[in-house]
Amino acid sequence: MIDGKTKILGVIGDPIEHTFSPAMHNAGLSELGLNYIYLPFHVKEDRLGECIQGAKAMGIEGLNVTIPHKTNVMKHLDDIDSVASMIGAVNTIQFNFDENNESSNQNNETSVTTKGFNTDGYGCVRAIKEKTSINNKKVTITGAGGAARAVAFQIASSGIDELSILNRNFEKAVSLANDLESNLSEAGIDITINSCEIENLKRELDSSDIFIDTTPIGMYPNVDDKAIASADMLHEELVVNDIVYTPMETSLIKEALKANAEVVYGYKMLLYQGIRSFEIWLGREAPVDVMEKALLDALGI
Repeated sequence: MIDGKTKILGVIGDPIEHTFSPAMHNAGLSELGLNYIYLPFHVKEDRLGECIQGAKAMGIEGLNVTIPHKTNVMKHLDDIDSVASMIGAVNTIQFNFDENNESSNQNNETSVTTKGFNTDGYGCVRAIKEKTSINNKKVTITGAGGAARAVAFQIASSGIDELSILNRNFEKAVSLANDLESNLSEAGIDITINSCEIENLKRELDSSDIFIDTTPIGMYPNVDDKAIASADMLHEELVVNDIVYTPMETSLIKEALKANAEVVYGYKMLLYQGIRSFEIWLGREAPVDVMEKALLDALGI
C-alpha cells in the first residue's frame, strides 16, 4: 500500500519504456515487506542535472541509470565509487541523507549527498561464478564499448590470469587495454588485444576458459544474426556468456549448446546488477529467488 511514508527508488533513462527493472525490484521490496516503490522515470539528456537535484529535493533514496546517461550523470554526483570511476560510467546512485549535518541544521535543511556505483560488471562476474571459479583462468571478451569496460574491469579485478580483448575497432580495444593496465597494474594480468576476425577469435577461444560476448549481435529484433562464434570454434570446457537477454537463447548461446559448452544466459547479468543495486540502497540481502522469478516473468521466459 502506497502512503505518505512510502519511500521511492527508480530508474532513469531515455527511452525508458523497455525497462524490466521495476518488476524485479518491486517484487523484492514486497517480499521483504518494505514500504518502498520502484518507478521508471523518463529523463532527457538536457534535464539530467535537474533530475538529480529534483531527486534530492524529493527524498528519492536510490536510482538506477540506463542508456544514455551512464557517463554524463557522473558530473552531477558528489562522489564516485573507485570501480565506477575506472570504468567511466555509473548505473547506480545512492542518496545519503544527513539530518545531523551542522551546516544543514543552521538552515533547517537535510544534507543530501550522492554517490555513484557501477554494478554491471559485478552482475556479469557473479553470474559466471555460479558456473565456475574464475581464479587463474583465461577470459576472452568480444567488444570494447561501455558494457565491455564494466565487465573487463570487474573480471580483471577478480583473480584471473589472462584477458584477451577482441573488437572490430582495434583502436577501442587498445584504449580499453591501456586503461586496464594503468589502473590495475598490481593485478599482474596478461592482457592481449586483437581485431575481431574469425581466425583471431578461434585462436583465443581454443585456449580460453571463459568467453564473454558484450556485442549486440543477435539482440532482438535481429535474432537471425549470424553468431559471433560458431560451435566448431567453441569447446566443452568453455563457459560462454552472451550478455544479450532478449532473446534468452541468442545465436551465440545456440552455438554454445551445440558445442556442449557451459552457458550463462544474459538475463543473469541484468538480475545480479539489480541485486547489487538493491543491496547498496537498502543495506540488506536481496531475495534473489523472488527477484529472479519476477524478472523472468517480465521477460516472458
